[in-house]
Amino acid sequence: MIKYPAKISHSKSDQAYNVEFPDLPGCYTFGYSLDEALQHAREALDGYLESIDLREQEIPRPSNKTGKGIHFVAPSENVAFAIWLKLARKKRNLTQKQLAAKMNIPYQNYQNFENPKKANPTLRNIVKLQSVLNERVLTI
Repeated sequence: MIKYPAKISHSKSDQAYNVEFPDLPGCYTFGYSLDEALQHAREALDGYLESIDLREQEIPRPSNKTGKGIHFVAPSENVAFAIWLKLARKKRNLTQKQLAAKMNIPYQNYQNFENPKKANPTLRNIVKLQSVLNERVLTI
């Protein structure tokens, strides 16, 4: 599963845990406990990646940054799936229409698979995607 490093630091003056994603400029959040900060981090990550997708910008690849205060945060499953699918399709230089045709499904149905807010393919379509892309979904 795709995971992004988040630097979490505790602010004594604010009594909060501040979260910053080094790979995602401008992606910040906080929480009053570490658990709450991690929950908010996932929500912020989802929102950031959905925003990038809506604006048709390149999705930043996560780094392997390590160190003090670094926690790896995964986006929610629907966002992770949409990102995996878009990256796998682009790696093979296919358009959405071409991939839909290879799967023998309507183009409009395929578009929803790459939309983080609508990604909810059936198991049958996941199997078709894996076959056409020659890649397992579980590698996200």
